[in-house]
Amino acid sequence: MTLKVSIIIPTLNEKKVLPQLFSNLDQLNPQPYEILFVDGPSKDDTELLIRKNGYKLIKSIGKGRALQMNEGAYRSQGDLLVFLHADTLVPANLINTVIKTLRNRKIILAGFTSIMKGDGKIRKFITIQNTLKTYLGAFLYNPFRCLCFGFRLLFGDQVMFCRKADFLKVGGFDHELPVMEDADLCLRLNKFGVIRQIRERVYSSDRRVAMLGMTKAYIRYLKIFIFWKLGASAEWLRTQYEDIR
Repeated sequence: MTLKVSIIIPTLNEKKVLPQLFSNLDQLNPQPYEILFVDGPSKDDTELLIRKNGYKLIKSIGKGRALQMNEGAYRSQGDLLVFLHADTLVPANLINTVIKTLRNRKIILAGFTSIMKGDGKIRKFITIQNTLKTYLGAFLYNPFRCLCFGFRLLFGDQVMFCRKADFLKVGGFDHELPVMEDADLCLRLNKFGVIRQIRERVYSSDRRVAMLGMTKAYIRYLKIFIFWKLGASAEWLRTQYEDIR
């Protein structure tokens, strides 16, 4: 049986990055069963550009990445779900890689190796830190689950993917979380299988790092992780993750 792949892309004021994203999506071989854009709603020309390029657009009932991705997932028709951020570029063999990875029934959730890039340069420190946090973050959160049950922490810039049935079984993303909704999903899905970071690369924009500065961005991310682990409220987390667009 050929598995159908749905790519879900949440957007909010993303007109600057959409042309490059469209070009990247056109290069996918094979193409996915469907690509669903779920808009925030945007105040720029994001919606116009999506429609003009012939993609399916869902207008979100509210603002928030987790809510938007849930809406896309619930309305998707695919067997497998790929959650792609608008500022991240994926390899041409994305679809075959997703299908091949999830044919292993032990794997409940997976993501790529994220390379942080901007202005033609790779931010090596952040890139290495992004890779390590998948393992080190999981170990610090719960050493036993990490070592014995394949617990890993994946994040949105790693292009997370899973089976739709599994996603629905755990209730999808927690739409109350403005940040760390991806790590929260890892916690709940890990109860049913292992989480993997595969070696294939995706390239994510460094725009948040560029805005904050590398040192400040690293401290901010570490602070968010620590307080999320300690049970900080969604309201507090929201104050630490302002919109950069």
